[in-house]
Amino acid sequence: MAVAEVLSRAQHGLSAPLVHVEVHLGAGLPGFSLVGLPAPVVRESRERVRAAILNSGYEFPVSRITVNLAPVELYKEGGRFDLPIALAVLLASGQIRATRRDPFECYGELGLSGELKPVSGLFLAAVYAAGTGSALLLPTPNLAEVATAGHSRSTGFGFLREVCEYLQGAAAPAQPASVTAAIESITEQKKPFEQVKGQWRAKRALLIAAAGGHSMLMVGPPGSGKTLLAGQLPTLLPKLSASEAIEVASVASIGGAFDASRWSQRPFRAPHHSASASAIIGGGPRLLPGEVSLAHRGVLFLDELPEFERRVLEALREPLESGVVTLARANGRLELPAAFQLIAAMNPCPCGYLGDESGSCRCTPRRVAKYCGRLSGPLLDRIDLRVEVPRPLFADMQQQDSPETGDIGGLITKARALQMERGGRLNCGIPVQRLAGDCPLDAAALRLYQRSADQLRLSGRGMHRLLRVSRTIADLAGADRIAAEHLAEAIQLRRPIGAPS
Repeated sequence: MAVAEVLSRAQHGLSAPLVHVEVHLGAGLPGFSLVGLPAPVVRESRERVRAAILNSGYEFPVSRITVNLAPVELYKEGGRFDLPIALAVLLASGQIRATRRDPFECYGELGLSGELKPVSGLFLAAVYAAGTGSALLLPTPNLAEVATAGHSRSTGFGFLREVCEYLQGAAAPAQPASVTAAIESITEQKKPFEQVKGQWRAKRALLIAAAGGHSMLMVGPPGSGKTLLAGQLPTLLPKLSASEAIEVASVASIGGAFDASRWSQRPFRAPHHSASASAIIGGGPRLLPGEVSLAHRGVLFLDELPEFERRVLEALREPLESGVVTLARANGRLELPAAFQLIAAMNPCPCGYLGDESGSCRCTPRRVAKYCGRLSGPLLDRIDLRVEVPRPLFADMQQQDSPETGDIGGLITKARALQMERGGRLNCGIPVQRLAGDCPLDAAALRLYQRSADQLRLSGRGMHRLLRVSRTIADLAGADRIAAEHLAEAIQLRRPIGAPS
């Protein structure tokens, strides 16, 4: 047999298109040609495949070998094509004959000894393969990732020779224990605010943010608990639904951050303020997802917000508004989900102690204005909640319970259920054309809304976001209409940075 074909899949954003790995052995001077728009790492597979075949006890054909990765217009990258190329070469040369007739797909990077090494991004391939009914032949370490995708016909191998013997009818090597039970037994979440003492206002703001999916900015001196508070938000959010969990796992898989033990848990990403725009937004030579996509359906925490580069902060404006990020580079265009919940923290001034009772701040008004001016008005306008986090007092640190103790999870779940029943989305995403119907104001609230819009000089976006936060507060209270007290609390949570309480 001079021609053979083995199936595999490429990775393009959140899709996994099928790739036909075709091998032809022809007459002429010995050579190894690899065509079909392969990335440099795929072209290097020629030497890995040659060494793996020889060290597995087979002969490398002394022929003119042509490997075609179809469709040719699809860019292929990664080491996942090593195994299908090696199998197709052995099938075309007649050294192995596949007796199993069930359709299968192959993935795996080959070591020079013939060892199969794990590859990234197989979650998406498993999701798409499950829809076609194809079995998967892959490295054993990738079995946990594939199992979370719901693919039940996957077999793990450690070496190329084991795969060849299996295709010829031999029994599959011993498989590891099922990972399904480990995935289903998610670690119990910690009690919300268990480690936080005092800071009642910030806790209340986090409760509102969790209930409506709102973004939030905390301003306070060093050591006031901003980072600790931000880490509490994942404990407030409900677990992901099945479809949401697949979305999150798909993005994590292509970004190399997949963890089967965190199945159905919301991601929490906290990049350092020195991170580049490509690291935050995504991109690079391989168009990989950035932190905004890896935080999809979860929390993106940006500590020391003014210390991030200006262009990084401005790049957040589009995904904050639309929930998606579009990466356009010379080698392609990619759209990735980025429906994250932004939680940011900053000091009130460069030294961090402006307004602190210690009186230790020595920053001039000019330095303070320059520091706060690193955050543009359009970016701040997209942040729903702004709350001051003062230095905790000794009496606060001795308190054992919070005013927000009780069934916090039940409150949030009930409020979110009301939102989904009313409009099929959280309050943070209510379309402008539906605000009037979804956010009715009583007479007193309407008068307060009109006065506050003028006095606070709110933009159109600011007025809309004020209504959405008010709707969430009303949902937490179980109210059908937004009352004046709901709107007043939302106004207090949207005060400009440094405004008097």
